[in-house]
Amino acid sequence: MQIYAKGITDIAIELPANFMTPQFRETNPIGRIPVLDIDGDLMPESEVIAEYLEEIYPHPRLLGDTPRETAHIRTLARMGDVYLMNNMFMLSGQTYVEPRNEAAIAFFASQVARNIKALDAMIGTDGFACCARLTMADCALVPGLFLVENVLPAAGKANLIAAHANVAGYWKQIQTNDHAARILRELHRGLLQRREMIANGSFAKIITAARSALGEA
Repeated sequence: MQIYAKGITDIAIELPANFMTPQFRETNPIGRIPVLDIDGDLMPESEVIAEYLEEIYPHPRLLGDTPRETAHIRTLARMGDVYLMNNMFMLSGQTYVEPRNEAAIAFFASQVARNIKALDAMIGTDGFACCARLTMADCALVPGLFLVENVLPAAGKANLIAAHANVAGYWKQIQTNDHAARILRELHRGLLQRREMIANGSFAKIITAARSALGEA
């Protein structure tokens, strides 16, 4: 979303050919994506990548006009990236296993509920997360709220967005932004593909093979 908003055209977005293999971890010890490949120098962590791109491509600016604005943007971005997405990733693992760990589902859902409530008290009411314009906070909150909207119901929990007026208003308005809408189309397509892979068993085979390879390594 940040790349689209800045109009960056010299970054290719593709899945690493050796993703989920021991070879991938040799060059990227964290073993997760996204990772920015700069002529073989791999930079992990989406928030770190976003900060780097903000420095390399400063216009249009997606941080604040003052240090205080930037701090607020970064706070909301962390709420999306850490407080929402991390919990949703953990919860999503319970949507396709049998039997489900209901205690784990309840725990992660409660964490999301608490964080959505906090976000409701901090988020902007003019269609953007803050500063009355698109910022890095929106770039983190859009995928975070997408996961809340789609993963919670899949785990048998109610979608929490509608119960919080400010978050619900933001979510409705930000989806009309061209860059957010483009990202959401991609996320929906990816979610559909993942659910098809889970249904036909191919996803389980990929995970089993990856774990086996990592274990042997």
